[in-house]
Amino acid sequence: MPIQAIALDLDGTLLDTIADLASAANAMRADFQLPELAQARLESFVGGGMAQLVHRALTDDRNGQAHPELHEAGVAAFCQHYERMLADTTQPYPGVRTGLDALQALGLKLAVVTNKPYRFSLPLLERTGLAHYFDLVLGGDSLAQKKPHPLPLLHTCAQFGIAPATLLMIGDSHFDRDAAVNAGAPCLLLRYGYEDVSGLACNGHIDSLVEAVEFVKNADSLS
Repeated sequence: MPIQAIALDLDGTLLDTIADLASAANAMRADFQLPELAQARLESFVGGGMAQLVHRALTDDRNGQAHPELHEAGVAAFCQHYERMLADTTQPYPGVRTGLDALQALGLKLAVVTNKPYRFSLPLLERTGLAHYFDLVLGGDSLAQKKPHPLPLLHTCAQFGIAPATLLMIGDSHFDRDAAVNAGAPCLLLRYGYEDVSGLACNGHIDSLVEAVEFVKNADSLS
């Protein structure tokens, strides 16, 4: 079926946010007299949303669960620090603006579907000059469920009045791939993000958002 709309992840897909996320996480750890963690270590904790990142950053364990009271205090501290340094170094990846221009020129509706809280997602898009591309922005707390649950993608389809098979999900993690599979939508995965996606089955692995344009054109030509 022809692609009628695109849903894009935010962190690791549109924006390279890791340095600011790591700075906020280390500032949070310092509040609890915990030593600083390497950025590469914190990068491995990204993907499941802010609450999960705080659990992992506080415990220095990808599967860690902080004590509920500590986690609550950690979330508050992280939010305070991240709000202050939200876009200190964050920038769009190479090819993002060109890719978005080309996808928009094809007449496609564009959405951001991220597990990042909405309170940070829209301001990030605004500060990096990307907000005007998107008809819809969904954060991890915008709906009752977040990726890999299909609800965010199904909600996007309902808002755009399209079938899931015509919504292309573009992301950089298993959360994006699994959400697409669960929703019955095609998916492309970017190789440059915060997770090694080389072993994940999907409709294609790409190195730049610009490559998604050819996928869309080919899908249209086969329809």
